[in-house]
Amino acid sequence: MVKYNPNTLDFFEQVYKIVQLIPEGRVTSYGAIAKCLGASKSSRMVGWAMNASHNRYEVPAHRVVNRIGLLTGAAHFETPTLMQELLENEGVVVVENKIKDFKILFWDPSLHL
Repeated sequence: MVKYNPNTLDFFEQVYKIVQLIPEGRVTSYGAIAKCLGASKSSRMVGWAMNASHNRYEVPAHRVVNRIGLLTGAAHFETPTLMQELLENEGVVVVENKIKDFKILFWDPSLHL
């Protein structure tokens, strides 16, 4: 687990560092990122960080979904289908706005940091 350290980077920057590590074709959740930062009740703040990241091309925000694999952040992308398109370009199957095989594709940042 990576503990949030207010003396180094701000919370959003720490979220971005984790999101940059998500492998292509894999996804994680807002809550898993929050938990990894030692702020398990801050899933919503992770969502805000993702919303604020869209002008930062190095942050693959499309790989962050809700705890059951729904593309809840899709409305915050440039077009309503862009999040799904980006995931599908990486081989992720999306059916009715939800990641198919979410448990298989789930990347847990706590296991990798």
